[in-house]
Amino acid sequence: MPLRLRKNRSAPLPPSCPLTECMALIGGAWTPNILWHLEAGPRRFGELRVDIPKVSAKVLSARLRHMAEIGIISRAVIASSPPSVEYSLTDLGEQLLPAIRALVDVGNKLKQRRTNGQGMAISATASTSSARRAR
Repeated sequence: MPLRLRKNRSAPLPPSCPLTECMALIGGAWTPNILWHLEAGPRRFGELRVDIPKVSAKVLSARLRHMAEIGIISRAVIASSPPSVEYSLTDLGEQLLPAIRALVDVGNKLKQRRTNGQGMAISATASTSSARRAR
């Protein structure tokens, strides 16, 4: 017998959903990492490459360009030889930091649970309770 569809009691999202908009941004490849490293202050491209060694130069460049276009980071060209570019958070970008910190906190807790072997217990409990509800 199929389960009865329950009514959603959360407030309806507006047609252009701000949550979807924000998650599309911080859910992008390497964006949370870039925000995390810019929290401490302005960084140059080469410094960010060292901070985030797994990201390719092409992807990092594309992410930085996109983040600058939407206004969460600023891009300042420094007149030097050779020319250099420095990236920093804008006010809007700084407003994303509490969300990034919260995600890091939850990630650390999940990692700790997995290390302590609690993650499997949670999965087993969830499976058991799901099976009970299905009966």
